[in-house]
Amino acid sequence: MTDVSTTTDLTARWLGLTLRSPLVIGASPVSDDVPVVQRCIAAGAGAVVLRSLFEEQLVLDQLAAHRYVDSHVDSHAEAMTFLPDSVFDLGATPTLRRLRRLKAAVDVPVIASLNGTTPGGWTAYARDLQDAGADAIELNLYEVATGLHQHSADIEDRQIDVVASVVAAVQVPVSVKLSPFYASVPAFVARIDQAGAAGVVLFNRYYQPDINLDTLDMDRTLVPSTSAELPLRLHALALLHHRTGLSLSAAGGVHRGSDAVKAILCGAHTVQVVSALLADPPGAMRAIHSELAAWLGERGYRDLDEARGATALDNVADPAALERVNYARMLQGWRISATTRS
Repeated sequence: MTDVSTTTDLTARWLGLTLRSPLVIGASPVSDDVPVVQRCIAAGAGAVVLRSLFEEQLVLDQLAAHRYVDSHVDSHAEAMTFLPDSVFDLGATPTLRRLRRLKAAVDVPVIASLNGTTPGGWTAYARDLQDAGADAIELNLYEVATGLHQHSADIEDRQIDVVASVVAAVQVPVSVKLSPFYASVPAFVARIDQAGAAGVVLFNRYYQPDINLDTLDMDRTLVPSTSAELPLRLHALALLHHRTGLSLSAAGGVHRGSDAVKAILCGAHTVQVVSALLADPPGAMRAIHSELAAWLGERGYRDLDEARGATALDNVADPAALERVNYARMLQGWRISATTRS
């Protein structure tokens, strides 16, 4: 049980799972440290997502195994005896080991994460993750189109094939983590629903490299999120609430309890936290949980269901028109300060 109390029932239902709170430790290195995860759970976390197992990692490991082991098996008469069955950990082995260790140490759902963009044999690893104890699979569709002839329709079709492949491989629920860069997020979410997924996570953060002007090379310094990134998630949640049967999770920009409140009011079933946990995992989780519980309790919400979707757009006849009106009003309402004019 958590070490905080509340007058509001914070039990969350997500992907068919029951969570003690809607706060989820998102996919990150935080989940590698079992004692830290345990302290975050004591501070209010309701579930944890492992950091992603990448398609490229699996494919390259398979190629390396073939190059350095399999290709020499029959090179001479003693080949079968001088080479061991396995000389290093391949593919999902380290991830499966971390998953089993974490499952044995915590009493909240543990979600495994797969990151890939093409349908193929690698999706069978979803079954390995399930068999190792994963309560659900988070499929991260992180893809940056770089080809002039990569049409958006072809990319989306391929991604839906990936979703269907993973869903077909497992019996546990599958959630799909999306980027915000679709012409129509609601339409693509509808296709994800049809492919058999149980939920979506909004949104993936693209870690965009900068330019180092001294070396003329890429600067790959990781920049954590801020609360300024949250409105993009709120907009998508508000559009999707009551328009899809999928579970909705917000990811990116949640640093305070008020951020979590906003996401839930717009329709989120859960809220994933990463950047805020990297500096002080249990402290940040405790603060977010406490602020969330206090805000809901002070306003008389008995549970999350009463609060969820209170500010969504499902009761608006024409959300697109409303969005354009709000956009125009914000721009027209801008005033140049006296200091700038002078």
